[in-house]
Amino acid sequence: MKKILLIEDEEIMIDLLQKKLIREGYKVSVARDGEKGLKAMKEARPDLVLLDIIMPKMGGLEVMEEMAKDQELSKIPVIVVSNSGQPVELDRAQKLGAKDWLVKTEFDPQEVINKVARQIGK
Repeated sequence: MKKILLIEDEEIMIDLLQKKLIREGYKVSVARDGEKGLKAMKEARPDLVLLDIIMPKMGGLEVMEEMAKDQELSKIPVIVVSNSGQPVELDRAQKLGAKDWLVKTEFDPQEVINKVARQIGK
């Protein structure tokens, strides 16, 4: 079973994404800020990370900077979850290695499943 780590601080998004991904057969763990997310990544070695950009303690771009410094973590595909979808933010996320992104305001649960499946399969 493929493991997904969801690093997100909004309960509504956590609830939505977690339920949808579990229904699709993925194992989902949650971290509610970037620091906890990095720790969880090192312990659980997920197959994919769904990463919010704006969070307390450590934002998503900072998490990706830390991942890039670690040989093992840098191999984990990241799909960025953004509130704004600002081109400058998404451009920076891509440069840091993000494989894809989702914009919360245009959120479609099926799109999440499609993007996840493209990165790590079912």
